[in-house]
Amino acid sequence: MKDQVREKIAAIARRYPRPGTAILSALQEANKSVGYVAKEDLAEIAAMLRVPLSQVYASCSYYSMLNRKPLGKYHLEIDTNIPALLAGAGDLLTHLEKRLGIQAGQTTADGLFTLSEVEDLGACGTCPVIKVGDRYLEEMTPGKADRLIESLRKGEIPEERSKIVVGGDRHILLKRVGQPDSTSISSYIRDGGYNALEKALGMASENIVNEVKSAGLRGRGGAGFPTGMKWGFLPRNSRKPVYLICNADEGEPGTFKDRQIMEHDPHLLLEGMAITAYAIGAKKGFIYIRGEFAWIADILERAVQEATNSAKLGKNILGKGFDFEVSIHRGAGAYVCGEETALIESLEGKRGNPRMRPPFPAVSGLFGCPTIVNNVETLSLVPFIVEKGAAEFREIGSPNNSGPKLYGVSGHVEKPGVYEFPLGIPLKNILQAAGGVKGKLKAIIPGGLSTAVITAAELEDCSLKMDYDSLLARGTSLGSGGIIVMNDSVSIPAIALRTIEFYVRESCGQCTPCREGTNVIKRLLARLVAGTGTREDLETVLGLTCAIKGTTLCPFGDAFSVSIEAMIKKFRSEFDSLIK
Repeated sequence: MKDQVREKIAAIARRYPRPGTAILSALQEANKSVGYVAKEDLAEIAAMLRVPLSQVYASCSYYSMLNRKPLGKYHLEIDTNIPALLAGAGDLLTHLEKRLGIQAGQTTADGLFTLSEVEDLGACGTCPVIKVGDRYLEEMTPGKADRLIESLRKGEIPEERSKIVVGGDRHILLKRVGQPDSTSISSYIRDGGYNALEKALGMASENIVNEVKSAGLRGRGGAGFPTGMKWGFLPRNSRKPVYLICNADEGEPGTFKDRQIMEHDPHLLLEGMAITAYAIGAKKGFIYIRGEFAWIADILERAVQEATNSAKLGKNILGKGFDFEVSIHRGAGAYVCGEETALIESLEGKRGNPRMRPPFPAVSGLFGCPTIVNNVETLSLVPFIVEKGAAEFREIGSPNNSGPKLYGVSGHVEKPGVYEFPLGIPLKNILQAAGGVKGKLKAIIPGGLSTAVITAAELEDCSLKMDYDSLLARGTSLGSGGIIVMNDSVSIPAIALRTIEFYVRESCGQCTPCREGTNVIKRLLARLVAGTGTREDLETVLGLTCAIKGTTLCPFGDAFSVSIEAMIKKFRSEFDSLIK
C-alpha cells in the first residue's frame, strides 16, 4: 500500500468516533489506488484500524464495488436493470461484447477493458448508461459506445454528462436545478437560502418538531411514515449523543430523484439537516451516499466545507451556540443499505446486514446511540416548513398527503425525467408532463421496482392519484415515486425474471427466505421463460411469494414477493401461454 493511501486512511479514521467505522472508506481508498484490494491490504487495514482481519475481509467480500482481483485499465459497467433494458441497454451490451470480443465479466487480452453487467446505477431517466471509473456516460448508443472505445484507447475519457429532464411545479425541490452556479453557497444565499436555519435557531427545538408534525410531512424514502412522529420517538433525557443520518443510498430501480437535489442544490439538503439536527439535539450528522455517485459526493464535500466556512455548519452556527458537523460517507454497492438499520451497520464499517428490531434506531442506532435516519427529499422539505409554516405546506397536496413530491419517470415515455408535483396529482398529469407514452400503454410500476404493477386496464377504470393512501387503496404503493412505464412491446414474464435476478444479486443473504427463496423463484421463472416450465412451477412461485411476506428482518422479502406476485396474477395469461 502506498504511503499517501495510508495517510488518507488515517485522516479518514480521525473523522469517526471509532476507527473501525473507517473500514469501508479504507477499502475504497485501497481499491482506488490500484483498481482492486490485494490480500496484503486487508491485513494492513486491519492493523491500522485495530480491528480483526475477519471484519475487514467480511466487508470487502460484501460490497460489489470492491474488486478482489485485477481488472482491465478501463472498467466498463453497463446498467441492465429494467428501466435501462426498456431504453435499449441489452442491445448496447451485445454490441460492446461483439466490439470488444469478450463477454460480460471478462477482460480483453490486452488488459485494456473489463466489461461488466451491473444493477441499477440511479440513472433511470438517462439510460442506457456506461460507468467508466467514477464517470457516468449517459444516453449511450452503439455509435457513442464505439466513439468511447476509441477515446479510451487514446487514453481520453469524455467529460460530457447528460442533462436530466426536469419539470412540473418546480417551486421547492427543483426550483434551482439548471441555474448557473446552483451548487455554490453564494448562489443559494442570494435565493434566500439559510434564512430558515436562522429562523429555526431562534425557536425552541420542540416547536420545530411540532411544526413538522402539524405540516404532515411523511418520509419520502418509500415508507411514508410521519417524519415529526419519527423524531418524537427519541428518548428524552438520554445521556448518549444523538446522531442524524441522511439516507442518500438511492438504489431502488426506477428511482433517481434524490440525485437531482444533491447534484444541483446541495445546500438545500444541508440546511434541512442543520434544522433537523437542532430540532432533535444532534451534534453530528452523516450523509450516506451510494458509492457510484462519486462526483455528487465531491459536490457535497465542497458544500459542507463552504457551509462550515460560512458558519452555517460546524461550531457555534450563526453565533447561536449550536454545533453540528456533517461528514460524507460513501457506500460501496449494496442495495440493502437503503434499509436504515443495514445502512447503520455499513456506516459502522460492517457488512450491510439489517438488524433485528426492536430496538429501533431512534432508541439504539449508530454506535448504540439514539439515531434518526431521514431520506434526502424528506430533509430538503424541512426548510420550507420552518420558513413558510405548516399551514402553507399543507395547502400543497391532498389530505394526509401534504407537500410536494418528486416523481421519476422512466421507460416508454417521450421525456423521461424527474417531475415535481403536489402529492395526489393524477398519474395522467405526470405522464402528460413526460410527453406521453411511446406506443400503447401496457403497465406501470408506480413507485420503484418493489411496488405492485398496475395494468393499463386498471388505469382506464380510475383517475389514479399519486399519493400514499390512493395507491394503497389500489393494492400498490407510492414507494419512492419511481414510475416505470411499459408499452405493449414488453413481455411481463421476462420483466418478472429480470426483477428476481436483481433481488438474487442484491440479497444480503442473512435471512433464509431471501437467500434461498430468490434463487428458487429465479430458477422456476427462468424455466418458464425458456418454455420448459410447468404449471406446478408457476404455482410454486406464487406459493413462495405468499409464504415469504413478513418473514424477513427487513422489507426485502416483501419487496420481491409483492412485485413478482402482482406480475403473475395481473398478467397470468402471458405466463400460462409459456407452459406447454
